[in-house]
Amino acid sequence: MNWNQVEGNWEQFKGKVQAQWGKLTRDDMDVIAGNRKQLAGKIQERYGKAQEDADREVDDWLRKH
Repeated sequence: MNWNQVEGNWEQFKGKVQAQWGKLTRDDMDVIAGNRKQLAGKIQERYGKAQEDADREVDDWLRKH
């Protein structure tokens, strides 16, 4: 799967994203709106992670789905 599929089906993936990163709120999900950079940024913000770590987590999550 690639990120374009996630972005195009964001409503279906929101639950999976929230299951992975439980600190993300519904408002965060609305702001992210399928944007990969927004997702990584919110992970950084909520979990206090470095950008590289957040990007790696998003990549790992994408490979699993």
